[in-house]
Amino acid sequence: MLELGFFYMFAGLAVMAALGVVMSRNTVHSVMFLIFCFFNAAGLFFLLDAEFIGILLILIYVGAVMVLFMFVVMMLEVNFAGLREGFLRYLPIGGMIALVLFIEIVAAGSSGIFSPEGMPDPGHAAQHVNNTVEIGKVLYTRYLLGFEVAAIILLVALIGSVVLTLRVRKDAKYQNISRQVNVDPADRLRKVKM
Repeated sequence: MLELGFFYMFAGLAVMAALGVVMSRNTVHSVMFLIFCFFNAAGLFFLLDAEFIGILLILIYVGAVMVLFMFVVMMLEVNFAGLREGFLRYLPIGGMIALVLFIEIVAAGSSGIFSPEGMPDPGHAAQHVNNTVEIGKVLYTRYLLGFEVAAIILLVALIGSVVLTLRVRKDAKYQNISRQVNVDPADRLRKVKM
């Protein structure tokens, strides 16, 4: 009963935080709501005995990605008046899409697939089961090729982003390491008699 209460608490707070992300007019507040949503999703993973994924969600998304989002949002100069101008123009198509999504969610929820009878309780894993080891076994055996392809794609994206943002500025001072190493001390130091 206590676990069910925690589930409803985390799920409800996650839904409210997601609504706050979408409905907030301030982008910094939207990022903060998204961080709160990630914390609640991590709580749901903890309830499912997936502690490794919950900790990854907190460390990677909250600790790294959302901090990056926060810096980007705070450094951008967003024109809020320009954002609000196109709201009425896109309201009919956005309303239709929202209505279709709402009908799909209601149909999926009332179909019986997500009822307690349709989804049996898997129970908790045994005490000696380490889910980090189990994830590693599956990831590095069955899904090794996909894991390596994803790593190569991320490496190519990283190199591409560095190449795209690398600019040589004329007004910046750069180090010439070979000149610094090969300098003669007599050229740099001058003794003065007083």
